[in-house]
Amino acid sequence: MPVTLHVWRVPRHRVGVAMVRLAFPGPHRTSFAKFLGTADGFGPTDADLTRYAAVTVSERPIVLHNWDKLAVAKARIDLTPLSSRGTWSGREPFEPVHRKTDGMVLALTRARLRPTRARAFWKAIPPVAREVDQAPGLLAHFGIGEAPIGFQGTISLWRSAADLARFAYRQPEHRAVIARTPTDGWYAEELFARFAVDDISGDRDVLGWNKGA
Repeated sequence: MPVTLHVWRVPRHRVGVAMVRLAFPGPHRTSFAKFLGTADGFGPTDADLTRYAAVTVSERPIVLHNWDKLAVAKARIDLTPLSSRGTWSGREPFEPVHRKTDGMVLALTRARLRPTRARAFWKAIPPVAREVDQAPGLLAHFGIGEAPIGFQGTISLWRSAADLARFAYRQPEHRAVIARTPTDGWYAEELFARFAVDDISGDRDVLGWNKGA
């Protein structure tokens, strides 16, 4: 089933409205929907209060008019799931389609941290953040979360699946964190998914687009 990532930039004087809407998104005709805050980095102090996102799974394209009206800029990415491992709020929301892609790909990670392991997790993140900023083929990335602390994730867009694979499995700091995950028990729940990018519309600056990539 098709997946869509919606991202909005809201004016500062409407941040309060956006946060209320984030907490109480209301009903939507989707198979799955998550409304998210975002961050410029991966730490708990990096929140970007003027940018919000939603991940929706729906048979038909949906327009989130209430968010569109609130925003001063927006972007939309239409996606096809290629792989997905783990759960999100106890569900497996994405139905992978097994196909090859030679275009852009998007990686989504999401985790619910164990409170007793959160401090150790945040100490392990800075070296990975430095690596991803310099990774060849990275087009855009930002943090996502359903709450300021304990519910965290990442969105990253890559020029190709090969660029994503090189970062995921060849960068030493990232590989070290992957190796520690099962033994350190950071997460009470986790999900990793990879998508083919079918279309990008709107203002790519909202995504933090790397114009030099």
